[in-house]
Amino acid sequence: MNPKTLLKADIQSLKLLHRGKVRDMYAIDEQHLLIVTTDRLSAFDVVLPTPVPGKGEILNQVSDFWFKKMAHLIPNQTAELSLEQAIPDAEDRDRVRSRALVVKRLKPLPIEAIVRGYLIGSGWKEYQQQGSVCGIDLPQGLGLADKLPEPIFTPSTKADIGAHDENISFEKMCDVIGEDLATQVRDISLTMYQEAAAYALERDIIIADTKFEFGLDEHGTLTLIDEVLTPDSSRFWDVKTYQPGVSPPSFDKQIVRDWLETLDWDKTEPGPEVDDTIMQKTADKYREALERLTH
Repeated sequence: MNPKTLLKADIQSLKLLHRGKVRDMYAIDEQHLLIVTTDRLSAFDVVLPTPVPGKGEILNQVSDFWFKKMAHLIPNQTAELSLEQAIPDAEDRDRVRSRALVVKRLKPLPIEAIVRGYLIGSGWKEYQQQGSVCGIDLPQGLGLADKLPEPIFTPSTKADIGAHDENISFEKMCDVIGEDLATQVRDISLTMYQEAAAYALERDIIIADTKFEFGLDEHGTLTLIDEVLTPDSSRFWDVKTYQPGVSPPSFDKQIVRDWLETLDWDKTEPGPEVDDTIMQKTADKYREALERLTH
């Protein structure tokens, strides 16, 4: 395995609280957590045994860029505590330095805030059958990968690892977290998406859709958490190759997914080892998204 890859954080000096598909979360103290973005990749809700070289560092940089860019709209999870204060052990610290983020302890909301600007994926399938996306009626005559008349907010529940998220209506979201908070989440999600999509378009990237996550601080202040507008949480398309009517290639794990589709694999654990050249091509796409967005 490439020495520059990281499948698990394995920090010995802190308590592991949670290992997600990509991120490992550790306790620092009563006010702070450490989140380490690894090079793990999940496809079809299965975490693969082969890492994507440098993916964790790239995702961290992309999120950090957007946290700063959206700071005028909403507070975020980033804490003031330094990495040296958070991880006293030098060996632990050096191994995760470029992938680690010290964050405030917040109460995460049990929903994912999804904004769609284009008709693709599960939205396209529903539209073909019912003329709607997540219960939101859309005009007739839209095609695959068409831009929607305006972005739509389509929340989902958060599923455990190995399970699938479930799309829910805005009304159901109001039942789960309350109408005032649901309205706040919807409005800020649409605002952030529109601002980010306009910015990315100037750099020849279309943000077709994205997923935001939020938490509340001790005062009940809505706060942006997790990752933001990364190739893992969003569908990025290249303006130069985009054409309605076909499914555009994206700046993410699509290369891996396409390769996996050629295998005799039932899409359940354990995932197969992935060819190194496929993972390097994937890493290159992630890095291209970072460089286009941040330069």
